[in-house]
This record gives sequence, structure tokens and C-alpha cells, in this order.
Amino acid sequence: MDNPTINPTNSLKRLEQIANALIKAFEIQAPPVPVETMLQKPRAGMWQDVNVSQLTGSFLSIRDKYSPRMSVARLLARHVMTSAWGQEQDIPALIGGDEEMLRAFARMIIMPDELMRGMSAASRNPVAMGMYFEVPEDEAEHRLREWEG
Repeated sequence: MDNPTINPTNSLKRLEQIANALIKAFEIQAPPVPVETMLQKPRAGMWQDVNVSQLTGSFLSIRDKYSPRMSVARLLARHVMTSAWGQEQDIPALIGGDEEMLRAFARMIIMPDELMRGMSAASRNPVAMGMYFEVPEDEAEHRLREWEG
């Protein structure tokens, strides 16, 4: 396992850096992260815009009031990965076709490291994070475990 692109820990660290670069490129200072706008109005040279209004209802999960935002975040993560910009960042190799790695990347985008660091320790729990980032609590819990681990 000398190749850092196949080490899951190194891959997650690198994906975190890429997610932070996206947040900086879009000048996001506070939640909620505007994943729909990021898809529709990418920065120059990043990727082609996506018409979110053309998404079908079967694409969007509605198990929680914030589930559609997570669906869009996963779409954004997939779109970033397949874009020329994402390929320059080596995202396809980092994710390696692993759906859970793609989901982790989507969580990193919608609940970015820098904004999580700005939260008080007491607020770093699934309920508060769910409300703060407008994501389902189970996704906030996943992100919190990944972020702390």
C-alpha cells in the first residue's frame, strides 16, 4: 500500500482538501452550503452548469426534510468528480468507484471542515449539525464520525 491514492485514510484527507478548495472558490463563509447554486453556477473552468429543475423526483430522496439537499450534494460530488477540474484534482482515483467514498465527499462539501471548526464543541452533535447545515441527522452523524476519526 505504498500508493497514497489507494489508502482510504489518505484519500479521505485529500478529498477533504479538495472540498475545502471548493468552499474557498465559491467564497462560502457560512452554512447552509448552496449546493444547488454550485451546480448551476460553477466558477470559470470548473465544470458545465447543471439545470437542477430537470432532476426527476425519483432522483431526490425525501425521507427527511433535508434529504433533497443531500441528493443534490451527491450529484454535485459526482459532477465535480467527472469534470475536467475534478480529474485534475485526481478525484476519480481517490474515490475509485466506491459509492461510500463518493457519499463521504458529498458530506465534506455540504458540511465543510472549516465551517465545522467554527462550531462550538457542544454544537458538534447530529441534531445541531443537521439544523446548522440543513442536512439529515444521520448524514450529520456520519460526517461527525468521519471528521473526528
